[in-house]
Amino acid sequence: MSTNTTTVIDPVCGMTVDPATARASAEHDGRTFHFCCEGCRDLFAAEPAKYLAAAADGESSCCHGDRPAPPPPEDLPKDTVYTCPMHPEVRQIGPGTCPDCGMALEPDLPSAEEDDSELRDFTRRLWIGGPLALALVVVAMGDMVLPGAPIHEGLGAARGWIELVLALPVVAYSGWPLLVRGVASIRRMKPNMFTLIAIGVGVAFAHSVVAVAAPGLFPKGFRDAQGQVGLYFEAAAVIIVLVLVGQVLELRARSRTGAAVRELIGLAPSTARREGPDGEVEEVPLDQVRVGDLLRVRPGEKLPVDGHVVRGRSSVDESMLTGEPIPIDKGEGDEVSAGTVNGTGALTVKAASVGADTLLSRIVQMVAAAQRSRAPVQGLVDRVSAVFVPAVVAAAVIAFAVWATFGPEPRLAYALVAAVSVLIIACPCALGLATPMSIMVATGRAARMGLLFKDAEAIETLRQVDVLVVDKTGTLTEGAPRLVAVEPAAGFDEDAALAAAAGLEGESEHPLAHAIVQGAQERGVAFEAATDFDSVTGQGVVGSVSGRDVALGNEALMDARGVDVSALVAGAERRRGDGETVVFVAIDGRAAGTLAVADPIRTEAAAAIADLHADGLRIVMLTGDARRTADAVAKRLRIDEVVADARPDDKLREVERLQADGHKVAMAGDGINDAPALAAAEVGIAMGTGTDVAMESAALTLVRGDLHGIVRARALSRATVRNIRQNLVFAFGYNALGVPIAAGVLYPLTGSLLSPMLAAAAMSLSSVSVIGNALRLRTSGALEEADASHGSERSRADGHDKPRSAR
Repeated sequence: MSTNTTTVIDPVCGMTVDPATARASAEHDGRTFHFCCEGCRDLFAAEPAKYLAAAADGESSCCHGDRPAPPPPEDLPKDTVYTCPMHPEVRQIGPGTCPDCGMALEPDLPSAEEDDSELRDFTRRLWIGGPLALALVVVAMGDMVLPGAPIHEGLGAARGWIELVLALPVVAYSGWPLLVRGVASIRRMKPNMFTLIAIGVGVAFAHSVVAVAAPGLFPKGFRDAQGQVGLYFEAAAVIIVLVLVGQVLELRARSRTGAAVRELIGLAPSTARREGPDGEVEEVPLDQVRVGDLLRVRPGEKLPVDGHVVRGRSSVDESMLTGEPIPIDKGEGDEVSAGTVNGTGALTVKAASVGADTLLSRIVQMVAAAQRSRAPVQGLVDRVSAVFVPAVVAAAVIAFAVWATFGPEPRLAYALVAAVSVLIIACPCALGLATPMSIMVATGRAARMGLLFKDAEAIETLRQVDVLVVDKTGTLTEGAPRLVAVEPAAGFDEDAALAAAAGLEGESEHPLAHAIVQGAQERGVAFEAATDFDSVTGQGVVGSVSGRDVALGNEALMDARGVDVSALVAGAERRRGDGETVVFVAIDGRAAGTLAVADPIRTEAAAAIADLHADGLRIVMLTGDARRTADAVAKRLRIDEVVADARPDDKLREVERLQADGHKVAMAGDGINDAPALAAAEVGIAMGTGTDVAMESAALTLVRGDLHGIVRARALSRATVRNIRQNLVFAFGYNALGVPIAAGVLYPLTGSLLSPMLAAAAMSLSSVSVIGNALRLRTSGALEEADASHGSERSRADGHDKPRSAR
């Protein structure tokens, strides 16, 4: 994809910048340069020649750290623009990492090829760093880990060097990309989680290296009762491994999210059968099809483009767009869409939209754009870090300056002890664990409740939702047509009419036919296979069953065969008003009855909607089905608002309209047609019985396909966010108390400074507190109440107290 000609390149970081919205600009040698942020402008102002020379060589100084950006996937153009999901103003040519938050950039243009290079890289670093960190903990804390095994005595003076050898590859290799991002954030003056990691690991590791290589440099204040200087190699290594675990989990979640887009791209065929001026047909790659081309589509094939039918009749399965399982009859002049599936007839289609202009491609773009628009929950910690990190560094500098100026002799030794203690006690272990630990425990608890959360943001956001948008088919209903009634005409019984219809439909692949045949089997009605079967496109089917002439279809078919169905029309219209599909049966030229087929409402739907209302949610039904059917379902379930005849882009616009009105929106659906709306909503909720695309586009999957799961998920969301806040209080509480003590405020009372070893112990205690508090989510009382409430509601639904609308 080519860059916009109205944009320019930031000479510092190489990002694409729109001059109209650039955050900063500067004049140099009579030219105006635009920058993505004030940090880049300040760096440029200090050394303009350096950055102009680097830009001329095609290099950037801070976007990719000290390693070159990996190449883009092969199916993407070399000039593809990449952007940050958290900071959409960050744009550059080619892959890299965001200089503001450190996240991997994503392509604007969706790709059919998965780019998992970073996931593989981080996984490899984790597999190497994890065992080394474990061995390091055993060596460093062996006497506590393995009581009775005198590891420290056995290793003697070599213990420090062994720890250094074990820690070096963890820090220098496994933690390298984390440290690079942290250094970049410092250079850009954009503190984030990686800033904390770089400072914490850097201080702990550097202190320990000096303590091993030159322990004589440390004054008495650094030494324990045996005169030894404390080592913190294991702290540095464990921090890196824990952060890598979080990064791998995040990258895997983002890979699963990208699978939705890749599966959507795969819905379109790769080739098309193009008809030439002489009537000859050739198979060509899809990218060679142009607007106006005539394309032949055989039975069972996917439509390659958007267009309209010029020859032929058939039924087309548009469930990927509408979510409705019953195919739509198509004839000359009717519109068709790429990715839909042709039925039993052959069609010739004139291409109207091709490539990126087709509805399927627009769905792909909408899903990709909506997914990129989400900010991860870690943004909360990053915003806090923006204040916390400079404050800790400032506290360490102030402590050093005060002790170096006013402290007793040796002043510099005391100053160094105070500054290092401040930095160590503020190491980001607890802060880094505060959110991931709660999320990890919550997602495990959710899985046991049949709730699969894709990311942390969904857990954080679900509690704030005030509008739930639900699809009809497969969400409120079972998602497959079923025979619900047989009404025989005078002179015929129910079994005779059903046996004739089932025998005829046994030869058809239509979803209605399957429902009728299955209905006959469930009722124990025997039937014989039809002969002389024929399908009348747009009207129904005819044939011979047990030697009798049978016709099954709509009023047009009955009129064409001279069958009087006037006595059955009123009953048929009544059932259609309830959202059912009604077909007429004729035997030997006489009306034999009507068969009603419908997509039944789920047995638990009414009770679930009542619970969702009680939880404070407004319910909006958004469906591709006809208004009449939608209203019938909404009336029975007491839905607040109905939007019918909705295509995928309509569903997306409705979600965006609700968001523009100030609502927090959750969308529950199960079909491909729901994917854009699922991705755009604050929380997309997929039914576990739905399509893979819906589940990949959604942030939450209800494994049981039961809307009661949303009530349980909201209870979990509230409990988890409360737990995260408690963890942050623990994490910052220790720092609020520990930093002043480490800086020496108690020295006038105690006559001594806090040892760096005690500072490390306090740091570890904060982590233990965070972990212990997070584990409480496994037995949260609020979640037990939600489960119990659902259980009692389910019992009522199974008993005589079942609401009328659920019967």
